[in-house]
Amino acid sequence: MSKLRFVIDTNTLVSSILIPSSVPAQAFSLIEKLGIFLVSIPTIEELQEVLTRPKFDKYVSALTRSEFVAQFIEISELIAIEESIVACRDAKDNKFLEVAVNGQADYLITGDRDLLSLHPFREIQILNPAKFVNDYHNHEAVAAKHGRKEYVKYSISQL
Repeated sequence: MSKLRFVIDTNTLVSSILIPSSVPAQAFSLIEKLGIFLVSIPTIEELQEVLTRPKFDKYVSALTRSEFVAQFIEISELIAIEESIVACRDAKDNKFLEVAVNGQADYLITGDRDLLSLHPFREIQILNPAKFVNDYHNHEAVAAKHGRKEYVKYSISQL
């Protein structure tokens, strides 16, 4: 079975690094386990710009944030944007849809209401981090009950 393909928006990534025990951090860890992150130049540029803001210094050092971006790039697949998307109420969020469509993503994980309102978008599941984590754990419990390890990975792709 091929790895699931995920796009995760900037706010979810920022929350996952600033609050390691948060639901976005749990979603990030699950995605690392289940599949691969998809990024584009614009999504990486936005992440870098946001994480260099001084307001985050009180939570995590600039060095740690910089290392996070470098590691995130390393474990992600860079997607070339060939098809532009204009579908979101907030035009700045179209870049995440572009990565998802051009990268043939299975999921877009976001807390952004403008993106969530598009669920599903061209068969791409757009879920908030809590729903993604809860759905995964619910499927995991069913699999454990029935003794099927592969069920979890298969059924999460069916959400």
